[in-house]
Amino acid sequence: MSAGTLPSFDPHDPLGLDDLLDPEDLAVRDTMRQWAADRVLPHIADWYERGEVPGIRELARELGSLGALGMSLTGYGCAGASPIQYGLACLELEAADSGIRSLMSVQGSLSMYAIHRFGSEEQKERWLPRMAAGEVIGCFGLTEPDHGSDPAGMRTYAKRDGSDWVLSGRKMWITNGSVAGVAVVWARTDEGIRGFVVPTDAPGFSAPDIKHKWSLRASVTSELVLDEVRLPADAVLPEVTGLRGPLSCLSHARYGIIWGSMGAARSAFEAALEYAREREQFGRPIGGFQLTQAKLADMALELHKGVLLAHHLGRRLEAGRLRPEQVSFGKLNNVREAIEICRTARTILGANGISLEYPVMRHATNLESVLTYEGTVEMHQLVLGKALTGIDAFR
Repeated sequence: MSAGTLPSFDPHDPLGLDDLLDPEDLAVRDTMRQWAADRVLPHIADWYERGEVPGIRELARELGSLGALGMSLTGYGCAGASPIQYGLACLELEAADSGIRSLMSVQGSLSMYAIHRFGSEEQKERWLPRMAAGEVIGCFGLTEPDHGSDPAGMRTYAKRDGSDWVLSGRKMWITNGSVAGVAVVWARTDEGIRGFVVPTDAPGFSAPDIKHKWSLRASVTSELVLDEVRLPADAVLPEVTGLRGPLSCLSHARYGIIWGSMGAARSAFEAALEYAREREQFGRPIGGFQLTQAKLADMALELHKGVLLAHHLGRRLEAGRLRPEQVSFGKLNNVREAIEICRTARTILGANGISLEYPVMRHATNLESVLTYEGTVEMHQLVLGKALTGIDAFR
């Protein structure tokens, strides 16, 4: 190929990663990007500052109409999208805000996924079509006030009472909790850990919001309180017992985070790039100084390596070859690098970097939560450490 036939260099796609996408992938990406530009970006700074998302149920219905809720699932009104398309949707939503991506992820990759994979046909028919349409919002109750990284120690308990189940306990840091119509709750039983599909209007169920957050402020985060919640026998997810159930759901959600975190990083990088081209100091744009160019080059390297990693893991998932250790690899790397990109972008913007007029500090604070949820840095390091050495350091 002669030099004259080479495509021009695109600062927003320096590796030419769009070449990996087919027309359907591009259509999904562009649809989600346009929706986020129209419905989220004009309001997100205000939502973040206020710590609330007015009309969140309407946003959920709109996402449902786009096929974004449970989009990687098949049947029951779900879109049956490819892993790459689901990842691209996560990236575009998190480029707007991590809280909006969390709304979609918890709905589809946790609560809907649990019902789809482990539920009865009756449970699937009852809940999944309405959840896919955004008519019912779901949440996922695993983490407890005293048990996060060690879910085996959960205290929430379900006991049999005749043909019924009675649930008691508390769950903490639950996205979508107070706006959910259904909760997938994991509890100890005499048979082992089981999952339960809990309508949130059940007597004894409440979901008070968690206030005073400085991260994920444009997201509903709640505590779940289960005070002798009585459920019929068919509320239990019949197809799984033990931690394999919730952990498989978390692995599916972590895959979305691998993509989503790169959306936040992209937003911060592009804000810094535009700012460096326009901001003048010492008589010229700061993008013309060597130190600023070095920062931009390093940010671009980590951003697009992270997107390439997400693509690779997506292809493995599509082929049924994605291992949990590889998901940990992606989550650990991409979230950690996304935070560093945001921090570096903040230095380029100087004092303006802390203003909500720009997205950088909002993404940086959001990513501090993303770093912790769905497995902390330490947990993913130990997963990889065990895989590398063959020695379990958890116990």
